[in-house]
Amino acid sequence: MSTFGSSGTAPASSIAPNDCNVAQAGDDGVSSLIWSPTQNILASTNWDSGIRVWEVAEQNGQVQANPKAKANHENQAPALASCFTPDGSKIISGGCDKAVRMWQLGQNLPANGSPQQIGVHDAPVSCLGYLPSTNIVVSGGWDRKLKFWDMRSPNPVGALDMPERVYDLDVRGNLMVVATAGRQIVSYDVSGEPREYSRKESPLKYQSRCISCFTDTTGFAVGSIEGRVGIHYLQKVAGKDSFAFKCHRQESQVYSVNAICFHSHFGTFATVGSDGVVNFWDKDNKQRLKGFNAIQRPIPCANFNAQGNLFAYASSYDWSKGSQSHVPGSPNEIFVHYTAEEEIKPKGKKSGGTRR
Repeated sequence: MSTFGSSGTAPASSIAPNDCNVAQAGDDGVSSLIWSPTQNILASTNWDSGIRVWEVAEQNGQVQANPKAKANHENQAPALASCFTPDGSKIISGGCDKAVRMWQLGQNLPANGSPQQIGVHDAPVSCLGYLPSTNIVVSGGWDRKLKFWDMRSPNPVGALDMPERVYDLDVRGNLMVVATAGRQIVSYDVSGEPREYSRKESPLKYQSRCISCFTDTTGFAVGSIEGRVGIHYLQKVAGKDSFAFKCHRQESQVYSVNAICFHSHFGTFATVGSDGVVNFWDKDNKQRLKGFNAIQRPIPCANFNAQGNLFAYASSYDWSKGSQSHVPGSPNEIFVHYTAEEEIKPKGKKSGGTRR
């Protein structure tokens, strides 16, 4: 087990002084952040039931984000998860109303109408993905189900029983990985009808919090509540082995790893945690590329844009310490960090590593 390094500790409002503070970030905790795959459109879901959209522009490292559209899940039910369709024209969302909803964005934004229900679970919807080879939406729920939806029909085109409640899933190309309660991880080939590829216990000792596919789809990274990340290869890759490392720990305190975000070009990745820290990593060379100073609140979610030069992250309560630690009215903020290439590009070979 290796440790890449400790994080900074000075509290601030954002990880870097010039990060863009996104306006109208919501009235309750931010649960997901996603980027359109076709343009710099950022979307969030919130515990206040909101789905919000911003148009983001960057020039010479300066970032601006303009609010463009907003919708809500019905009955003020918290929205927990989201994904874009590959053409960027639709947002799929899910949450505590147990519904999977589709929001059609206008050609020039704002959105056209209210989100349309395209599916339902028997318990809250915790995560979503899109299967590009079959144009199917996949949803994971606390009802221990994966369900598959054709956006034109309210009935699922398929469903899979999972070993436990679904906590997170990720789809990249023809690989889908799913993390459930009980530390179970199931991977699928989704080139056609989903076919189970492997089923295993997490390499980490405590509850899984997030999971993300490698950009080359040879494996996945899983993060847990114990401040640890597991790097696991599903396929044998010459010179590379699975391993785990500690992160998001401050002296004797251990914090949850809330999100793992891979950079589309370099294959490096970011982790964010309940300690309010963002770290950039290189798994191949087993290096921490950059550690930012801690901010004042937990970071529940984050994501790189398609080009990899913008990194969005939220600053709000993440429920890692339960409802007793929630302070009503506490700030909920979203920031966009311009990511210079030298921050996220691999720095070179280290002993035991392989340069990308």
